[in-house]
Amino acid sequence: MKIDWQNLGFNYIPVNSHIRYTHQDDKWNSGQLFREPYITLPIAANCFHYGQAVFEGLKAFRCKDGKIRIFRPIENAMRINRTLSHILAPEIPESLFLEAIMRVIRDNIEYIPPYGTGGSLYIRPFVIGSGAHIGVGPSNKYDFMVFVVPVGAYYKGGIKPVNALIVEDIDRAAPKGTGHIKVAGNYAASLKPGKIAKEKGCQVALFLDSRTHQYVEEFGTSNFIGITNDGKYVTPDSRSILESITNKSLMEIASDFGMTIEKRPVHKDELESFAEVGACGTAVVITPIGRIFIGDKVISYSQEIGPVLKQLYERVTGIQYGEYEDTHKWLVEVI
Repeated sequence: MKIDWQNLGFNYIPVNSHIRYTHQDDKWNSGQLFREPYITLPIAANCFHYGQAVFEGLKAFRCKDGKIRIFRPIENAMRINRTLSHILAPEIPESLFLEAIMRVIRDNIEYIPPYGTGGSLYIRPFVIGSGAHIGVGPSNKYDFMVFVVPVGAYYKGGIKPVNALIVEDIDRAAPKGTGHIKVAGNYAASLKPGKIAKEKGCQVALFLDSRTHQYVEEFGTSNFIGITNDGKYVTPDSRSILESITNKSLMEIASDFGMTIEKRPVHKDELESFAEVGACGTAVVITPIGRIFIGDKVISYSQEIGPVLKQLYERVTGIQYGEYEDTHKWLVEVI
């Protein structure tokens, strides 16, 4: 397939292969690469009926020196295991998780966008309960799969702030539910609020805590960042929030820059006091927020990415592409 690297979007494209490991009789098998991008499952597979489905997202980059590196894969391995443990599914040894990613990247090496295009290889590891199961309970069989897809720069022509809508009558997660893990159902719960946001002219939904509806939690697919007027990095602290590897990385970089980090409850009334607000995640790293709509009220920020978020964005992406020294040893070399 001939790919126009300069105009590559963020969409699914068939590649050479995906990899699949099966867990049965208390052990994972040795895994196999499959050429066809399809899977066959029993009609009674647990993932369809009882929700045993989890996934991760990370990226590999063709760096400035020509080498290919993955950004913080062990963090994804640890997070997927926290999720698997919570839903009573078998954990994946970190060595096997890394092996799976390496094997599928190497088999699809020609799909990694060239350095300088702003593109990367998106990696999607996921686990499903694949055994036929009628009664409510954990599956007796699981499949761990990884597929990859080349993706372009999320924002063509530069990063532009987006609008966010605070959705007050729908909750993303219960206070002691599954908001802190990466189960597929969390994203199903965000679809309707996302649609409501778009119908009101906003690109993303922002959720408040489901207990009091007073505290900011996270966007539909991203963590919340607020930069105060005196340069502090603020991000909400709640058991219902998924711990973002991107947010964790940004906090470490902010600390390197000498910024004060505050991970704490963020009341919705505090939104007006921030100098900059952003959403952070794997796909974009940082999406600046231009306006937040809450009821009849509009909170406005800069219509360009702010100086602090821009500096953080450029440093993280610079490390990912090998333009800055990887002092934290986040990158894992593939070839």
